[in-house]
Amino acid sequence: MKVLKGYVFRLYPNVEQKILINKTIGSARLIYNIFLRDRIDTYNNTKKGKSAYDQNIMIPSLLVKYPFLKEVDSCSLRNASNDLESAYDHFFKQGGFPKFKAKGVKDSYKTNNVVSTYKEKVYNSIELDLEKRLIKLPKLKWVKIKGYRNKESINGRIRSAVIRKDAERYYVSVLVEEDVYKPMFTPQSIMGIIWV
Repeated sequence: MKVLKGYVFRLYPNVEQKILINKTIGSARLIYNIFLRDRIDTYNNTKKGKSAYDQNIMIPSLLVKYPFLKEVDSCSLRNASNDLESAYDHFFKQGGFPKFKAKGVKDSYKTNNVVSTYKEKVYNSIELDLEKRLIKLPKLKWVKIKGYRNKESINGRIRSAVIRKDAERYYVSVLVEEDVYKPMFTPQSIMGIIWV
């Protein structure tokens, strides 16, 4: 049986990596806010909504308008759009209209593990090395981490990672799909209760 497990590590990025993390957080926030404004305007003008797919098509034109977006992880931009889609789904189910994101409030971005094959070798955009206490993240390369001293490795397929900034500390939450063996339970005896 497959289960999803999350592991949180403290990140210790160098100066260049901190700058790139901050740029990526700001870029994801910008995309989220632009797309939220676009959805509000579209609904006010046409009384129709937009999907994340409709808005993801706009990303290439935003890369031209805002060239600094090319410096950051492209998955973080698409995930900002998907986060807005989730916020709208939540709004329609339980209320609470999506709000514009502000700097310094829940600063984070999400990236996906992209798996590719070249010359019969498999490459992952996110890798975890607990022996060396390092994590490889898109655009950031290898970053030092701390956490889970009792674990030597995490077995499973990494699905995604969320990089978060809290004050001047950085954290990464890694979502891993793991195979878990769950033995079948076979009862040895059966007991019945009779009500009189």
